[in-house]
Amino acid sequence: MESLDEIKARAEAAVPGAKITIIPNPGPAKQPSLLLGNEHARAVARFLRDDPTLRLDFCSNATGVDWLERTVKKTVKVEKIIDGEEKEVEETKEEKVPGYLEAVYHLYSITHKHGPVVIRMRTADRTENARLPSLTLVYRSAEFQEREIFDLYGVCFEGHPDLRRILMWDEFVDYPMRKDYREPDDYEYEPTPHDDVLERAKQHYAPRPQLDGAENIAAQS
Repeated sequence: MESLDEIKARAEAAVPGAKITIIPNPGPAKQPSLLLGNEHARAVARFLRDDPTLRLDFCSNATGVDWLERTVKKTVKVEKIIDGEEKEVEETKEEKVPGYLEAVYHLYSITHKHGPVVIRMRTADRTENARLPSLTLVYRSAEFQEREIFDLYGVCFEGHPDLRRILMWDEFVDYPMRKDYREPDDYEYEPTPHDDVLERAKQHYAPRPQLDGAENIAAQS
C-alpha cells in the first residue's frame, strides 16, 4: 500500500480544494492518521473508496474522541538584544487550544487486503458547532456507529439518514462519553438505589423528623 504522504498528495490532487493534514500518533501504536477538512471530507472518502489502487471499501469502525480546552507549551525562536548584540534565542510560550470533538474512522480494503488507513474529522467546538458531515453515504457500515457518536458525544452528523439516539433513551439530555460528563445522583429507572448510587440518592431524600425517646422506641418496634 502507498505511504500516507502519497495517499494525501493523490487525494488532494483528485479533490480540488481539499485540505488534508497528517496527524502523528504519540501512543504505542504510532499509527498516523489523515485529518480531513470538513468541507471536502465526503469527496475525499469517496476517492479513498473508489480509487483503483487504494480501494478502501470497508469502514470497520468509527468512534468519537472528546478534546477539552487545554494549554500547550510551544518552543519558539525569537530575536533578542543580548549584551548589545541581536541573538536568536528559544522561548517557551503557552497557547490555549479550544476544545473540539472528533470522529475517527478505520478503513480497510477487502479488494486488495490492505489497511487500515485512519481518517478523522474535527468539529469547530464542543457546543453549538459540534457538527460534521456524515460518511454514511460513502460507507454504509458507518450508520449505526455515527449514531453512537451522536448519542454518546453529541456530534451532529449532517446528511445522516437516521440520526437518533441508539443507546440512551430519547429523554436523556447529556452525552455520557464526554470527559466533563457527571453522573446524576440517582436514576429514574432504578427504583431501589444501592451501593454508591444509594449514597448519592440519600442527598435528595426528605429529612427525617427528630423523634423523642418514646417515639424512637415505638418507631423501631
